[in-house]
Amino acid sequence: MATEVAIFKIGGKILDNSKHLINTIAQLTQLYEDNIIQKVILIPGGGILANFVRNLYLEFKIDDELAHWIAIYSMNFNGLELQRKFPHLEIVEDFEYLKNEKRIFSIFLPYQYLRLIDPLPHSWDVTSDSITLYCAYKLGVNECFLIKDVDGILDKNSNVIKELTTKKFIKLKKEENLAKTNANSSDIKEQSKPLDAYLTKLIDLHKVNLIILNGVSPNLRILKYFSKTNQRKKVYSKIKFE
Repeated sequence: MATEVAIFKIGGKILDNSKHLINTIAQLTQLYEDNIIQKVILIPGGGILANFVRNLYLEFKIDDELAHWIAIYSMNFNGLELQRKFPHLEIVEDFEYLKNEKRIFSIFLPYQYLRLIDPLPHSWDVTSDSITLYCAYKLGVNECFLIKDVDGILDKNSNVIKELTTKKFIKLKKEENLAKTNANSSDIKEQSKPLDAYLTKLIDLHKVNLIILNGVSPNLRILKYFSKTNQRKKVYSKIKFE
């Protein structure tokens, strides 16, 4: 049975690497063309542009309001660049059009929509992760996907935790029981943290589950998640609302 709607955030580490990006878009294209997903919606991360804005924020003390909107606009820029590389993807800014179309493979540019309704805090706790989940909620779907450069949430032994609640994730993070992204570092900032700080609040508030999939792996993690493959063989992390 086909999935009607799936919304995917394409992480900065994927956007910034052509090999990873081609791998990710190829898998999503196949899911769409094979009618496994009828409506595929992509939201670009901020990538290196958002990091540049963050550095400006820290160095020149620009206010949260301005930094928030510049960072979101960087998502629009990345979306336009994505469509330039993959012309079969449709650019959409009108959220109602996005919501009402029955079959579409699109890149949603969120700046115009978010400026209009302004639903999220103006803080670095909110990134494209939270924006994607909020858009999933407004589309009326009960889950969203983050395509990252990691297999999911990793425990201290670097094993993927397939399913956990927001409460469990927060507990693991607080107790420093997540894998470190840099095994030689004792800095808590280096711990596995593939989610922005506001996301767990949104998961619980809007009752939208979150799935992390790896777009880097040559093992076709995205395709396999939507296939009839034995569930135990699939590699992902799902964070569920309480």
